[in-house]
Amino acid sequence: MTVPTAAKLFSDRIGRIEVSATMAVTAEAAKLRAQGAHLVDFGAGEPHFATPRHIKDAAIAAIEANFTRYTVVPGIPELRKAIVQRHACDFGSDYAPDEAVFTTGGKLAIFNVIQVMVDHGDEVILPVPYWVSFKDIIQYAGGKVVYLETEESENFRITADAIERAITPRTKAIILNSPSNPAGSVVSAQDLERIVQLAHERSIYLLLDECYVYLNFKDTPVSGGSFVYAKEHVIVLGSLSKTYAMTGWRAGFALGPKPIIAAMSKLQSQSTSSATSIVQKASIAALNGSQECVASMRAEYIKLRDRILARLAEIPGVTCTVPEGAFYVYPNISTFLGKPGVATATELARRLLHEAHVVAVPGEAFGTREHVRLSYAVSHEDVEEGLKRMKEFFIKLG
Repeated sequence: MTVPTAAKLFSDRIGRIEVSATMAVTAEAAKLRAQGAHLVDFGAGEPHFATPRHIKDAAIAAIEANFTRYTVVPGIPELRKAIVQRHACDFGSDYAPDEAVFTTGGKLAIFNVIQVMVDHGDEVILPVPYWVSFKDIIQYAGGKVVYLETEESENFRITADAIERAITPRTKAIILNSPSNPAGSVVSAQDLERIVQLAHERSIYLLLDECYVYLNFKDTPVSGGSFVYAKEHVIVLGSLSKTYAMTGWRAGFALGPKPIIAAMSKLQSQSTSSATSIVQKASIAALNGSQECVASMRAEYIKLRDRILARLAEIPGVTCTVPEGAFYVYPNISTFLGKPGVATATELARRLLHEAHVVAVPGEAFGTREHVRLSYAVSHEDVEEGLKRMKEFFIKLG
């Protein structure tokens, strides 16, 4: 019997992607934790808050009412109405319910829109540093990633001028994530409007990952969907995960032109079908209910950011930009690269994990080589303990 080779067994497209770096770090940390290690986990990017009570109650009520069957693929009408109304209320957008699709997490919205829009050879502009999955999702679709470098000295700022210089005749789309993961940088309202105009004039599609849009610490949150004149070239990709502390619920959505939303729904009909019925009811409660929880979580993140920045500043040789949103810091650890056993940020993160029992994600996952990402969506006590361990580790290393 002939055993098939790996080349014959697997498709080309699965070879174009890698395992998510954040998931890999989480798995390695889980092994140590299972062995009894007490870790301070700055790895996973998810709120440390509990899902608000009214959202949980809505899910419980849905179960008790036996709302546990399949729904229409893009989400029940009441949910799509809640999505567009919340977005219109907060950002002045003008979407109809059939211009919205509810997905099993924000990542699926990103995956689906790229699969239905990007073909082999299409170029997609991606600012660096970038969220880990963007590159792989583009490559899985057969697209070509055009990396747009940003300057750490300018807080990794993305400008319309830089975007315009990166455009070529093969540019199909631009991806923006603001506030960004991993650096917490924010595209200014002025630059965002210019980028929207640029995309609209050039018939390029602007894919806006706005899962942290409410966690803007610098300015009033702004969405690309606010510029209604350009909506035919703008796709808003949103998530309830970070806004309402609902990561495990897997609640995401997309807003965009009706043909694109219809294509995403078609793809979803042959993959996940509808999102969980119970989660849909909980999401309606989140979107239609009081938004005080969003404001209170944002205020707490600002306090945590300031605390972790203060502690990082106490570590000789480590520098860090000031995040303007999200809940990450992206410290530069280049001073320590080249030390024995620390050739790369990946090796440094591994040693941090095994020697200091601190979980961090190496910068290579986000397209840079001189950083690690720390999520400060943790308790104040964890910030203090984790940074104490890091300081001791770096002093010993240095």
